[in-house]
Amino acid sequence: MSPSRAVCDCIDPLAGVRATGDPEHDVFLTGTVFMDLVFTGLDGAPRIGTENWARGMGSSPGGIANMATALARLGLRTTLAATFGTDLYGDYCWESLADVERVDLTHSQRLPGWHSPLTVSMAYDGERTMVTHEHPAPPLEHTVPRARAGVASLEPDREDAWLRQAHDQGARIFADVGWDESGRWDTATLTGLPYAHAFLPNATEALHYTRTDTPQDAVARLADLVPIAVVTKGPEGAVAVDSLTGEHADVPGLRVEALDPTGAGDVFMAGFVTGTLAGWPLADRLAFANLTAALSVQHFGGSLSAPGWVEVAAWWGELTARAKAGDAAAADLARRYGFLHDLVPARLHEVARRRATPTLGFRAA
Repeated sequence: MSPSRAVCDCIDPLAGVRATGDPEHDVFLTGTVFMDLVFTGLDGAPRIGTENWARGMGSSPGGIANMATALARLGLRTTLAATFGTDLYGDYCWESLADVERVDLTHSQRLPGWHSPLTVSMAYDGERTMVTHEHPAPPLEHTVPRARAGVASLEPDREDAWLRQAHDQGARIFADVGWDESGRWDTATLTGLPYAHAFLPNATEALHYTRTDTPQDAVARLADLVPIAVVTKGPEGAVAVDSLTGEHADVPGLRVEALDPTGAGDVFMAGFVTGTLAGWPLADRLAFANLTAALSVQHFGGSLSAPGWVEVAAWWGELTARAKAGDAAAADLARRYGFLHDLVPARLHEVARRRATPTLGFRAA
């Protein structure tokens, strides 16, 4: 049994809402899987004409694999439609997702003669610079399976036919968005937005799209467009409005020493999706998403930095121990995260978690 499978079997966050006749999958997603090489510990931005030394390096599946892994590690039954090359990078990414993380790849394909996309990410000063090489794959022909939810990244003027189909099949769509290179920043160009159950841009994106000055004003404006609006504020946390329940929440982030921010937004999304599908109050959903993101940035790489329930339980056990020892700040934080008390034990059985390493991995002799 793989490490991640053992973790997923420990806690099923949706156990209380599962019923006969539910979809086989909790989350469906589709997109491009990249091979990620991440360099950390740089003294600053790379400079022309110099050789820059990194104190750390990690390799891991990236792109849509970040989200798929983050969801699977939190115990959600995740299925991915993507194209994989038959090169070494493709083998590594397929095995990592299918065999280790137990992501369902029934709707994915292996494409001979097509080499896997590659991204090199350089992390420094809490930010990152990326270089990518990709030959776009032919369109992937696949059916859209029934699922509780779908996760999408919206782009201006791009039609994603699967969004409409998933929405019509009853899936709740959770969407984020990237930088608008056109500079228009017009929500009308986000053709998938009408299908979104929840929309989670970061603060910079939200301010541009809403022409507002604060995340609080931006989320109020976005709440007129989607049932659940969330604006993430990086280390400062997130603010959200759930028009379905009438809840509003602004939850601060957790202060940690960040090693690599790659994939933190995907991990936040995974945490929020988990809490929403489980039916948690809005403030708890944001707090949990903040926690999963904070745990992730303490490791190399996007997908393989994602935490599972072992990491969540370890954090909760350490926090409650400090609170019992008289640490007032820990006691305040423990009250904020009190919803974890009935969800996770003080510590789960220690399970080895696969992390990004400086190589693709060692084969058995």
